Order: sequence, then C-alpha cells, then structure tokens
Amino acid sequence: MRAALFVAGLAMLAWGAWLAVEFGSASFRDAWQGLAIFVGGPLLHDLLIAPVVGGVAVLIGRLVPRWAGPVKAGVVASAVLALLAVPLLWRPFGVPVNPGLHDRDYWAGLGIALGVVWVGVLAFLGVRALVRSRQTGAAPEA
Repeated sequence: MRAALFVAGLAMLAWGAWLAVEFGSASFRDAWQGLAIFVGGPLLHDLLIAPVVGGVAVLIGRLVPRWAGPVKAGVVASAVLALLAVPLLWRPFGVPVNPGLHDRDYWAGLGIALGVVWVGVLAFLGVRALVRSRQTGAAPEA
C-alpha cells in the first residue's frame, strides 16, 4: 500500500512540475509571478512571519501564562488568515477572473474573520473561567 501511495505521489509531483513549467514558459511575467509565489512566499513565511508569530507566542506565554494557550491559537489563526489574504489585498485583481469572486471587500472580510477568531478566543476563555469557578465554587475570574 505504501508503494502505491509513493508512486501516486510521484505521479502527482511530476504532473505539478509539468504544469509549473508550462505556466512559467508561457510568458516572462508568468515566470516571475510563479517564482514569487513558489519561492518568495515560503521564504517570506520562514524568514519573517514564522519567527514573528513564534516570538509573539513566547511573549504571550510569559505575559499571560493563564491565557497563553487560547491566545497563542488566536495569534496563529490570525497570522494564517493574514497570510492567505495577502495576494488579494496586495493586488485585488492579480489573479485570473473568477466571476463573482472579485466583487468583494477583502479588507472587511479579513477584519470580520479576525473578529470571529478573537471573539472565539474570548468566548473560550470566558467559558473556561466559568467552568473553573463552578468547580471550585469561587467567583468567576478572567
């Protein structure tokens, strides 16, 4: 079974490489865009975004150890949402048109998504404080 999955994975890798070469050879502009996405994106993530998010997580762990887990999850989810939003925030029509997809306010969408994440973090912290207070019989604390 592993051998079959290995062969299928190699076949998909070869097909993806073929499509990438075909895309990049269509025009000089496409080749540069492909390099920016496939090389620049991972480099930007590994050299800038991941260390910043990791540093923020360490800082949060030291500043608010009681809330560290949920707040770290919120920071990571926020970073992922921001990273996914970059292409359309940077150049709203930088990708081929998909009818109905480009008529959105991407800044508002990102703001709403981030709001949902942080409302979820706060709700989790509130429920956890309520459960702990009921278990100990003390007044709820944040």
